Amino acid sequence: MEIRHLITFRTIVDVGSYTNAAIKLGYTQSTITSHIQALEKEIGGELFTYVKRELKLTSLGKELIPLADELLHSYNRISQMKSRNTVSGELKIAAPESLTISRLGPILKEYLLRYPDVKLILSNGTCGQNQKDLMSGHVDIAFMIWTSLELDHCHYHQLHKEEIVLITSPNKYQHFDDYKNKGTTDYFITNEKGCSYRSMFEAHLVNHKLPKFQTMELWSLEAIKQAVMSGLGFAALPYITVKNEVENGLLKIMEHNEEFEPIYSYLLVKAKKWQSPAVERFIELTLESI
Repeated sequence: MEIRHLITFRTIVDVGSYTNAAIKLGYTQSTITSHIQALEKEIGGELFTYVKRELKLTSLGKELIPLADELLHSYNRISQMKSRNTVSGELKIAAPESLTISRLGPILKEYLLRYPDVKLILSNGTCGQNQKDLMSGHVDIAFMIWTSLELDHCHYHQLHKEEIVLITSPNKYQHFDDYKNKGTTDYFITNEKGCSYRSMFEAHLVNHKLPKFQTMELWSLEAIKQAVMSGLGFAALPYITVKNEVENGLLKIMEHNEEFEPIYSYLLVKAKKWQSPAVERFIELTLESI
């Protein structure tokens, strides 16, 4: 059994097709096919099948995943024994936009100063998508903002309690009661579905039988803040993301009598016996920064 055959198998699982695996690994599609055929011959059964033209794992393929992961983790560990004191390679990080712009900048800068041989690749997505990318192997580290976590197959570190504030333009209503009791044509301005603090706020409205506001869904925090400044409505955002605008008088924190569910920022890594030096050093630096 060749390790490259297991690498090919795991890559197909991660990217969803032979074609995408060939692109990622730099192989021809016929090479990918021959790797899987050789692996299936050794194991004694099919690993993949097609259902309505969509590639699916067989029961044997599903059984192979944790065994292949264990072997590949051991292989990677052996490969890096020679340079165990050298922090290098590629480190893929997924984070929500809110943490990227408010907390990660100094950490990333210090990390690159300490470990210049590491290539950092940063992607932004919703918290749920970041977790999926971590579990599928597309990234090494994921950041989330969430109320509370109980996750299988990954380790996580609670970083900060994130204060969620209601913000509006300084010339608009200054108390949330004016919005929820009197009725308003103003928008609840927010980002895409799946965002943790949007989900928390909307769940709060439902749980306390508060009116549902018409929603304006925008693509970035900067767009949300600009829309609120222009007087279109209000938003629920982590205070750290609006701190500068509030201090400069561009946005106003609304008073309210609500008790929102506590929400925290987290760092997550996939649970496994061994982490690369690049991952370990990044975790250490992040925890140092708290």
